[in-house]
Amino acid sequence: MALAMKQDFPALAQMVNGHAVAYLDSAASAQKPQYVIDAMNRVMTEHYSNVHRGVYTFGAKTTVAFESARKKIAQFLNAATEKEIVFTRNATEAINLVAASFGQSLKAGDEIILTELEHHANIVPWYFLKEQTGVVLKVVPIRADRSLDMAAFKKLLGPKTKLVAVTQMSNALGTVVPVAEIAAKAHAVGAKVLVDGSQAVVHLDVDVQKIGCDFYVFTGHKLYGPSGIGVLYGRYEVLNGMPPYQGGGEMIEQVSFDKITFKEPPYRFEAGTPAIVEAIGLGAAIDYMNGLDKKAVHAHERALLQEAEKRLAAIPGVTIFSTAPERAAILSFAIDKVHPHDVATVFDQLGIAVRAGHHCAQPLMKVLGVAATIRASFAVYNTLADVERLAEGVHKVKKLFS
Repeated sequence: MALAMKQDFPALAQMVNGHAVAYLDSAASAQKPQYVIDAMNRVMTEHYSNVHRGVYTFGAKTTVAFESARKKIAQFLNAATEKEIVFTRNATEAINLVAASFGQSLKAGDEIILTELEHHANIVPWYFLKEQTGVVLKVVPIRADRSLDMAAFKKLLGPKTKLVAVTQMSNALGTVVPVAEIAAKAHAVGAKVLVDGSQAVVHLDVDVQKIGCDFYVFTGHKLYGPSGIGVLYGRYEVLNGMPPYQGGGEMIEQVSFDKITFKEPPYRFEAGTPAIVEAIGLGAAIDYMNGLDKKAVHAHERALLQEAEKRLAAIPGVTIFSTAPERAAILSFAIDKVHPHDVATVFDQLGIAVRAGHHCAQPLMKVLGVAATIRASFAVYNTLADVERLAEGVHKVKKLFS
C-alpha cells in the first residue's frame, strides 16, 4: 500500500459549504479509511456474536477476530505479550483505570508528577486521587520555547515520587516529550511511568519496551479507527499486581456469595461485553497503518507542518504557539483581535475544518496567556493544497475583520 491519500477516506470526497473539505482536525478525531469501515461491516453482516463464551461458528469467528486485534496492537506497540494489552473505551478510561487500580497502592504524601502539557484526561483522574487519598501532585513547567523543562523535572524527582504521568506528544502544541529519558530517570527513584500516547501513536514510531514505560495509553479514533475503543498497555508484572477496576462478567474465574476469584490480566480489567466491532475495527486500522511506508508518512506530515508554519509565520498579526524544537503534526496559532471561534466559523464556510478552543488543556492555555487557540492538525490524507487553503483562510479572516 502506498502513502494514503484522500481517496482512501470516503468522508473526504464530499463538499462542505460548496468547497472540497480540508479536514485539519485529526488531533481531535481522524477520518476513517474504507478499509476500516469494510472490516467493521463484515463483522456485523457476516458473523457478529459476543466473544469468548460462544461455542458456535459465529462466536468462534468473532472471538478469533477480537483476540487477533489484541495481538496486532501488542505487535504495533512492541509489547512483550498480548496479555499486556487491555481494551478500554478510550485513553481517558485507560488512565482512570490506572488511577483507580494502581492508585490503591498510593497513600497520603506520595507524589505524582505531571506536566503543563497534559490533556485534562491526564490531570483530572489524578486530582480525584489527590482528593481521595492525599497524594501530592507536582507539575513540570515548560520552557519559553514550549518544550518540557527537563532540568525542572529532575529536581522534582525524589524518594516520594511514585508515578510520573506524561504525554508523549502535546495535543495542543505538538511538542514531543523525551519519554524514554523520563522513564529511565523515574525508575531510578523507584517510580512507575504512565505515557499518554493518544497523539504520538499516530505520528511517531512507538516501542513501549524501548520507552521503558509501565503504562501506555491511546485511543482508537485518532488512529484512523472507530471511537468507543481505547488501549491500556501495562507491563504484565505490574498489571498482575493490580486489583480489578470494575466488577462483572468475563473478568472472573469463580463467583459465590462468599468468595470471588479473578482472571489474570488483561481479562481482569475487561468486565462485561466489550466493544467487539470497534476493537476489530482498531485492528483493521493498525493493518492499514502497517501497510503504509512509515518513513514516507512521517516525512509527508513533517513537510506539511513546516510549510504551514512558513506560510502562517509570514502573515502579519499571526502568533504561532507551536515552537518546540521537537514537535509533530500540530500547529496552534492565533490571529490578532479575532476570537479563535470566529476564525473556525469563517473557515467552516470555506470548507476548512480546524479546532478552536482550549483543547482540553486549560492549564497550558494559562501558561500561554490565552483562553484558546486555533489548532490545525495534519494526517496522512492531508496535502499541500490543504495547507494553501489554510493560509488563504487566514488572509480572508484578516480581511473580513480588518
